[in-house]
Amino acid sequence: MTQARPPRADAVRNRRKIMDAAREQITLHGPHVGMDDIAAAAGVAVGTLYRHFPNKADLVAAVIAEYTAQVADDAEAACHRVTSGSPALHEIATFLANVVEASATNHAVKAAAYALGAYPAGSTAEQRASTALSTLIKTGQTEGDIGPDVTIDDIYLLVSTAPTDQPAATRSRWLALMLPGLTTHPTSTAARIHRPRSSRHVGQPPRE
Repeated sequence: MTQARPPRADAVRNRRKIMDAAREQITLHGPHVGMDDIAAAAGVAVGTLYRHFPNKADLVAAVIAEYTAQVADDAEAACHRVTSGSPALHEIATFLANVVEASATNHAVKAAAYALGAYPAGSTAEQRASTALSTLIKTGQTEGDIGPDVTIDDIYLLVSTAPTDQPAATRSRWLALMLPGLTTHPTSTAARIHRPRSSRHVGQPPRE
């Protein structure tokens, strides 16, 4: 059986330019921006855009899928750092901060995906992210930093209610107000989040 040829370098570059332009144009002009406008912003012919993405729903779904995969990668990377001694609370706080900032530049694309029925619910990337985040929560609970009643649903609730349409300073303040609700030490959350790494690994007893 003949194997499919890998895409040419110029095709890969064009796809990248189209997806970047789609994110930018939808953010600037909303979900009804035309495919012609996206092609122009990407610097490619309209025919080239349609060869990669037959319709806008497919294009938006690809942008969202890429974003979701990056979220999953970040969550899994946080788990790896925890196994090397980084406190789980620190990694969850950093993850949430990064996701909120990324969502601020992707909220218009997500709205477009819902409007077009192109949101990839239940994707493999979402499952990867959920697994990694659940591990982080359980580790933080073992370390004594995260409340015993905190669940993955609480993390998703935080992300879904983030003020992504507000300035960066407002988003940072929102996160600073929300994080103590996850911890067992609300009055010292900031200090515990930023405490230095140790050589302790997952499964070892928490610090006193």
